[in-house]
Amino acid sequence: MKKTKNKDSEMRAEFDFSKAERGKFYRPMDKGYTVHVTKKDGTVEVNHYILAEGTVLLAPDVLEYFPDSESVNDALRLLIQLMDKVPPRKYKRSSPVDKQSRSAAYQVAERK
Repeated sequence: MKKTKNKDSEMRAEFDFSKAERGKFYRPMDKGYTVHVTKKDGTVEVNHYILAEGTVLLAPDVLEYFPDSESVNDALRLLIQLMDKVPPRKYKRSSPVDKQSRSAAYQVAERK
């Protein structure tokens, strides 16, 4: 099946993105941002916003589980309680894959 070109979907000649730079104006939110508002009378109002100390940004996937500050604080308080109950580890644990491969190696050595 052949696709037909639609003249409306083609880029216009006056739009030249050959010298465009991806992410040129991107900055993390924690460094703050500036908003320029041009009013009808031609004046420009400039406002600079920064996050207050102690503000934490949640990733969108985490935000699905914690819709407000109270739920985040409750979850972190529970985690702190659990951390206090678990003794610190003296030695580095091996990964489950390492344990499986070791146990397989010991079983092979025992059979011989």
